[in-house]
Amino acid sequence: MAKTTEEKRYEGLSPFELKNKLIEMAGSDPERMMLNAGRGNPNWVATIPRYAFFLLGTFALEEAHLVLSRPGIAGTPESKGIGGRLLDFCRNHSELIGSQFLADSYKYATETLGLQGDSFVVEMVDGILGDYYPTPDRVLKNTEEILRAYLDNTMCNGEPPEGTMDIFAVEGGTAAMTYIFNTLKENFLINPGDKIALGTPIFTPYLEIPTLNDYELVVLDIRMDENNNWQYPDSELDKLSDPSVKAFFVVNPSNPPSTSVARESLEKIADLVQTRRKDLIILTDDVYGTFVNGFKSLATIAPENTILVYSFSKYFGATGWRLGVIGIYRDNVMDRMIAGLPRDKRRSMHRRYESISPDPDNIKLIDRLVADSRAVALNHTAGLSTPQQVMMVLFAFQELLDSDSHLYRKEVQDIVRERYEALYKSINIEAPELPCYAMYYTTIDIPRLAERRFGKDFVLWLESAYEPIDFVWNLADKKGVVLMDGGGFAAPEMSVRVSLANLFKNDYTKIGKAISELLAEYYDTWKRSGK
Repeated sequence: MAKTTEEKRYEGLSPFELKNKLIEMAGSDPERMMLNAGRGNPNWVATIPRYAFFLLGTFALEEAHLVLSRPGIAGTPESKGIGGRLLDFCRNHSELIGSQFLADSYKYATETLGLQGDSFVVEMVDGILGDYYPTPDRVLKNTEEILRAYLDNTMCNGEPPEGTMDIFAVEGGTAAMTYIFNTLKENFLINPGDKIALGTPIFTPYLEIPTLNDYELVVLDIRMDENNNWQYPDSELDKLSDPSVKAFFVVNPSNPPSTSVARESLEKIADLVQTRRKDLIILTDDVYGTFVNGFKSLATIAPENTILVYSFSKYFGATGWRLGVIGIYRDNVMDRMIAGLPRDKRRSMHRRYESISPDPDNIKLIDRLVADSRAVALNHTAGLSTPQQVMMVLFAFQELLDSDSHLYRKEVQDIVRERYEALYKSINIEAPELPCYAMYYTTIDIPRLAERRFGKDFVLWLESAYEPIDFVWNLADKKGVVLMDGGGFAAPEMSVRVSLANLFKNDYTKIGKAISELLAEYYDTWKRSGK
């Protein structure tokens, strides 16, 4: 309790900012190894797409020298016959890792997706060289077809709804969030004082952004039930039938509970938007979907209402690449809502976008996102850098080429599962085992664990005597273990979020033991106090 005053200073911070203080404390003892399971940066990388990326770069430079070759200078590659030359290059370098992957990717692009070979390869070659502005600026032409196939495969379980999803390639999921909030505001789809629903617990920026002066939104919690494997009760989803709720933002699978939305809840949401709430905007952040077999995004069941956000960062170990997409089906309620806005608002938007289109009133929402991402005036230089788009394509092919055996997926899932099981075993509690669990994170409710071990009276004392962040504070200070404060994600107070992505199996055994040891120390303090 001695640190209560100092803890109060940090309690209002985002858990991601609090984490920096915890790291400082955990690393203060040079004789002790710090275990940081706070941030969810994976400690693995997908290798084959990266081998292919660097090999493709070599081919691209060879192609550039065929056009112009002067000291330190080459030309921009020509497209005619470049597909065949890539296949020859792969055969001539068959001993190099990545060559077969490139050849197989070419075959999939041309035979399965029906792309024109030279067009596909020159897009990849120009892209990896970065010798042109991104054209089209929203996403490269062939790249969009490949990314769409990837999303159909992974986010829709190979069963996409009717229609075509338009894609905007962006700088990771965080950029997607920023762009979406801004464009919804600029196009009067959300306005100050409007009510939006958040599926909680949730990634903390979704809690923090709506209340900023930029937006001034009112937040309604749609709370998962911890007692029902972190699923949404019907009574919570019924809140979405309120017409004053403009939008529903959800992370699926959730962060931090790491569970995907159950089929029954998906069906209920689908029925809601088809009947009572045809105007409900849904934003679904599905970055962890590939960790759940048979995963289906809300975009699958409510395509006309949904904005899909996906990031390649976690599954492929690529957080430094900043690779993400925004997907919106062409036939969507958002475009129809914009067209139906009052005249004064449509006039305002006309003025906003008239410099980039002769028909600014009919610009689709996905293209408004692109323009707004560069303050409209810089729309002509918008778009994700082309080498990043090439890397996304190769990551996508990792999954598309492996869609039968899923060898890569099984390896990644096994990594997090082994860590998950080691953690729970060392805490000596049963690990939830359900198909909907992504296991990328897990939430441990410390008061609930305390009650199970030491009784309700102890829990009442623990919660009244200490600040909610005291447990993560002392884990860092006394045990050298950094975890996230679950309360900052709107999870139960004094719960902890454990990332299962960034340490090794034995480390999670140590973390579990540290949690149990610290809880026992609180209990000893309570017993000594004579309560």
